[in-house]
Amino acid sequence: MFYRNARIFGSDFRFHTGVFEVVDGVFGRVLPEEVPQDAIDLRGATVIPGLVDVHSHGNSGADFSDGDYQGLKKMAAQYAAWGVTSFAPASMTLPYDVLEAAFATAARLAAEAPQGHARLMGIQMEGPYFSYKKRGAQNPEYLKEPDFEGFRKLFEGCGGLVRIVDVAPELPGAAEFVAQAKALCTVSVAHTDSDYDHAKAVFDAGATHLTHLYNAMPGIHHRNPGVIPAAVENPRVRAEIICDGIHVHPASVRLAFSMFGGARMVLVSDSGRCAGLPDGSRFQLGGQDAWLRDGVAKLADGTIACSATNLWQCLENVLAWGIPEEDALRAATYNPACAIGAESKIGSIETGKLADFIVCSRDYREKRVFLGGRELQ
Repeated sequence: MFYRNARIFGSDFRFHTGVFEVVDGVFGRVLPEEVPQDAIDLRGATVIPGLVDVHSHGNSGADFSDGDYQGLKKMAAQYAAWGVTSFAPASMTLPYDVLEAAFATAARLAAEAPQGHARLMGIQMEGPYFSYKKRGAQNPEYLKEPDFEGFRKLFEGCGGLVRIVDVAPELPGAAEFVAQAKALCTVSVAHTDSDYDHAKAVFDAGATHLTHLYNAMPGIHHRNPGVIPAAVENPRVRAEIICDGIHVHPASVRLAFSMFGGARMVLVSDSGRCAGLPDGSRFQLGGQDAWLRDGVAKLADGTIACSATNLWQCLENVLAWGIPEEDALRAATYNPACAIGAESKIGSIETGKLADFIVCSRDYREKRVFLGGRELQ
């Protein structure tokens, strides 16, 4: 099946007007010279890859860490409806046996790949190797020092589905953990009170990701630069950022894109089970009570927790805040796919990749979602 007269976001991260083909669930020819007469006319609509969220805990009352398969399926169906066609759910700081159960449900969903649901392409293991001071909404009862053997067992237990593991650089053995774990997956710096030197050491050891930039880490200071400049200086490091308009001010989002560039930014929702629930809802987050009030999720002590948004809304936000369209789209599609090692399958409109795409209006307010070339009904 061919689609013509489309404004296509290409694999060169630029827009091209032309034609693309879908064959047996994957992209065929893109921008061919000859256009079949029976090609479907998209009348100038914008076509982008399906969004990829590599940091989301849940939605619609379900949380990945529950270890509930039906809840995870519910999450995946809602992600797809929002235009998130692939995701890597994030766990919380919890005991290993709880994480093991959650990871098993992820492996099952990834294997079954039910039609009409977002593809589960990995797991982000957010915790327990975090700083107490910068724990944020993570449960302090379950914090641990870096433990490669414990991590390796979890990794192997889910068939290697963990694609990002987080660690605070200042913890004992952090650099050694990174040096070992990088052979298995992406290692990210998160929930840290690290100084510049410890952060640089783990980036030099092989960490290539920064979890929810600005949040749960020291700010930039001219005499104590901390984690962020250490990440900016290392060209291999990508930075996630939550763009719900609550966790990070729009000016700081623009600064982040200026510092890292569009090739190194990753939009994430960091949504919790409260996403899609009515305001005033009470819910659980990592074994702690939390509330959604006026669109903001908080713990009982007032700590801002997860978000109540989704990645499509984050994309709309950054576009409204002045981030260039091509940079915003790359940060919501190809860059996150790279972060979880899935860029050969998803993240861009290229021959041979899965035909997960969105046909939308120029202002992104209207959209049609396609998974494997089939329109989501």
